[in-house]
Amino acid sequence: MKKLLYTLFILCVCASVYAQEAPSQPDLQTTDSRFFDPTKKEKRNTDYTFGVEYRFELGYIQNNQRSLRENYPDMFLHGGRLGVSFDFLLPIHFCIQTALFMDLAYGINTQHWRSQDAPTVQIEYLKHKILEAELTIPVRMYYNIPLWKKLGMFFFTGPQFGIGLTEYDFMEEHLSAGTKAWVEEQGYKTSRYDRLAEKELHRINIQWGLGGGFEWDVYRLQAGYNFGLNNMVRKKVIDNQHMWQWGWFVSFCYKFK
Repeated sequence: MKKLLYTLFILCVCASVYAQEAPSQPDLQTTDSRFFDPTKKEKRNTDYTFGVEYRFELGYIQNNQRSLRENYPDMFLHGGRLGVSFDFLLPIHFCIQTALFMDLAYGINTQHWRSQDAPTVQIEYLKHKILEAELTIPVRMYYNIPLWKKLGMFFFTGPQFGIGLTEYDFMEEHLSAGTKAWVEEQGYKTSRYDRLAEKELHRINIQWGLGGGFEWDVYRLQAGYNFGLNNMVRKKVIDNQHMWQWGWFVSFCYKFK
């Protein structure tokens, strides 16, 4: 009996010593972030989170009205752009941008006509002074590339929709009486008028653009080119009369924090 008691006593002492020396194990149910929780998924490290950025934009534009026929003259219009843009941030350096811009441009061109009065060849002309105003709404996909600290570069592409407000032609007429009468018989205007109000051109201009630029902190400098996709001529004077409006721009942007 004594041997049994001694044996139980020794076992109890050994168990007590082991309990004091054994390292404590972490509780898998603890909320301590030092321990791995198999019930939770690890978060992926992404460069961008979902959100929206707002920018103010000011820039220079040059529109090129391109035609297939000489009697509907090609013209370059120079002007400015002012508006705001909205960037919807996506993971992996992508974002989708839309904006609302007010574009105002002005251009001068001369349209020559062969004289209908002179016995020999003589060139007469109409001088077109175009003032164009339109609202521009781009929808672009941006891809951003970090370079160094706050410096980065980006590229973009996407459609652009222009809504014409006015395209007023402050025309100067330098024609003889016979030539003026003949030109008007062909359906051409010889005095100042609004091309959009007279329904000569469509108000909607659809383009596809691409470009890129650099960004430093809240500042961005970018440039791009837009290719005209639709024929702007609504009221055709002659068959196969086409005009597309292409253009390029350079602009400065400031991001609001």
